[in-house]
Amino acid sequence: MSGADQQPFGVRLEAGLQHRGKLCVGLDPHPEMLTEWGLGHNQAGLEAFGARIIEAAASRVAVVKPQVAFYEAFGPEGLCALATTIRQAKEAGLLVLADAKRGDIGSTMQAYAQAWLNPASDFGVDALTVSPFLGFGSLQPAIELARHHGAGLFVLALTSNPEGREVQLAYHDDDGTGAGPVTVAEDIIRQTAAVNAIHAAQPPAGTAQGAPLGSIGLVVGATTAHLAADYGIDLTLGRPALLAPGYGAQGATAETLRRSFGPAWGQVLVNSSRQILEHGPEPRRLAAAIDSAQEDLSR
Repeated sequence: MSGADQQPFGVRLEAGLQHRGKLCVGLDPHPEMLTEWGLGHNQAGLEAFGARIIEAAASRVAVVKPQVAFYEAFGPEGLCALATTIRQAKEAGLLVLADAKRGDIGSTMQAYAQAWLNPASDFGVDALTVSPFLGFGSLQPAIELARHHGAGLFVLALTSNPEGREVQLAYHDDDGTGAGPVTVAEDIIRQTAAVNAIHAAQPPAGTAQGAPLGSIGLVVGATTAHLAADYGIDLTLGRPALLAPGYGAQGATAETLRRSFGPAWGQVLVNSSRQILEHGPEPRRLAAAIDSAQEDLSR
């Protein structure tokens, strides 16, 4: 199926959340992790790492999230391994979310979008994390290509790193709605809702209606989601898909996630990396850790 023919990412993600739960498994091949798993720091080791996680995750989760930086650190071998892992994950029926946090302007953003969102590319994935901090409008080439291919984006909005707050929770002047000063994070969320509304009104060819979840989603940290309520930010606006990193090793629990996201909980895809990967390298043990996390998140 070509990208232009498939359902929007939001439709596919919501179906995955309903049938396979909220957990997204992160593929973070830290050099230390490769060593602990008895794998080489080379293409073969990276590919074996990915293959074991895919074996454990297939039919248990909807989404896997390769952290692109860890593959880039190995140079050409790492990128070749990443392409192989992306292909194998898609063949296993998993949605692939590349965590690359790309953000640029004009033709450069267009080139990033072609690399990651075009299904004909070696790195073609279902969704990509992007940065709006050169201005939300700088994302337009990626937004347009995502719509064309039925792919998704996750826009950084309220991230878990403490230094992010000096930008994301800073106020700027009236956004044109007459509501007065708003935080940068809220403005990003409003602009994301507006884009999703346009796409819902004009679905890609072959789709009967817009996505139940907005295909242009947001990254909201599991340990910072509570700040949305503190600052009067509505995470349900436009029903964007919400990627929440930070569950498990970074301290967020299923209980705190449900409380922090509140009415937006149904939109949330919860990422866990280290808490799952530390149970490797045997796929059987990885699968048991995935099942345990899914049960925890479904209570």
